Amino acid sequence: MHREKRTLQFYLLAAFFALFVLFLYGPLSAILILSFQGENGGLTFPLNGVSLHWFANLFEKQAVGDFGGSFRRSLVLGLMVMAVTVTVSLLAGLAFRRKFRGAAALFYLAVASLVVPSIIISLGIGVVFQQIGFRPAWYTSAFGAHLTWTLPFGVLIMFAVFNRFSPAYEEAARDLGASSWQTFAHVVLPMIAPSLIGVGLFGFTLSYDEFARTLMTSGSFNTLPLEIYGMTTNVTTPVLYALGTVTTVFSFLVILLTLGAIVYVGRRRARA
Repeated sequence: MHREKRTLQFYLLAAFFALFVLFLYGPLSAILILSFQGENGGLTFPLNGVSLHWFANLFEKQAVGDFGGSFRRSLVLGLMVMAVTVTVSLLAGLAFRRKFRGAAALFYLAVASLVVPSIIISLGIGVVFQQIGFRPAWYTSAFGAHLTWTLPFGVLIMFAVFNRFSPAYEEAARDLGASSWQTFAHVVLPMIAPSLIGVGLFGFTLSYDEFARTLMTSGSFNTLPLEIYGMTTNVTTPVLYALGTVTTVFSFLVILLTLGAIVYVGRRRARA
């Protein structure tokens, strides 16, 4: 059997990919290992024993930090952002399938926040809320700030989806007597469902770990990224690493559940 000779470019790309994986997962591996530090261990290697002490310590009352409260706030905020991102992105994708006056200007206005520094948007929203007499809070001002980050991505994804979507399926459904709503519910929506799940995952993850746009808009209560940042200057035990491990595992679980949902939808569509 003839074996293709690998070129220099292949080895360069392979080396680059290996460095990328090392840079991405190396710090996560260090945090994962240190989270199992012994009860009398510190924040650095080597490990002083192995235990689950710091994971149990997460659920105890802390002198510094509100793990449970910040996690719940980030989770609820992420779900709120996800729901709005999916809904608005879908509606925008449907609307832009037809040309209308001002479409180009509206599109660039929608994605403009991607090129504006996040901290500037956070500062601006916080100042506006204070000027109009509303106290910034994670469920109001931070919610809006996160949408300025997630909606452009969701809209761009749905534009790409509908650009590849053939109107022949809708025309066939209408020829068979389906109404506009039936065509959307039974033809369009099942076909774009995996993409909508992807938009939802994008919206949730971008919101869940957003720091800069939350910094000036969360009010008196921190989300999880802000809580972790505050703990880096106050907490001197491996409980911080345990928190990092738990949140990382939670993030991977969300991704796996989303991929499972996409596979399930794809199989149901194939059976249909």
